Amino acid sequence: MNKIKDTTTETDILNAAKRIFQHKGMVGARMQEIADEAGINKALLHYYFRSKQLLFEAVFKMAFSMLAPQLNEVMNADTSLFEKIRSFSNNYISFVIKHPYLPNFVIQELNRNPEFVQNLIAEKNFPNIVKFKKQVNDKVAEGNIRHIKAEQLFINIMALNIFPFIGAPLLKGFTNVNDITYQQLMEDRKTEVADFIINAIKI
Repeated sequence: MNKIKDTTTETDILNAAKRIFQHKGMVGARMQEIADEAGINKALLHYYFRSKQLLFEAVFKMAFSMLAPQLNEVMNADTSLFEKIRSFSNNYISFVIKHPYLPNFVIQELNRNPEFVQNLIAEKNFPNIVKFKKQVNDKVAEGNIRHIKAEQLFINIMALNIFPFIGAPLLKGFTNVNDITYQQLMEDRKTEVADFIINAIKI
């Protein structure tokens, strides 16, 4: 019974923390706010998670554990290269719209704690792009797409999908749009990114 109660409380904490982090980010969030959101006292919160950083990592891992299998399935599906590009962009952007703290957290952890990222890479469902790379190389050899290294193509896909979330405040300023308009731009990118990349490489 205690184990069930403990698991339920931890899940409640993680869900409450996710909501606070989504609204306020890592820096703006306060442990007391998270405790209040979870309906527990701060002492109990610290019993489960000793620091805000550890709690943030736990929330991130929970979200990433849902995203990684999706992306891994896309990259290893028996679908065409262009379909993979479309599915990857759609799945990634759809997920990050719901979990906007993820890209910035990855960048933060890359700079602060490279070991954390290595631990993610070691996870069972971390996306594997071997099949994707073979598809790209085969299509280049067959003359069906322009000559491009598979690694460069994958970096292009990742960059075009990730940067608009990391650089949102700057891009809103450059484009002079409000939050609602920018949110629609992100929705549009589910297809815009894939169309742009496919048009750039197809012959």
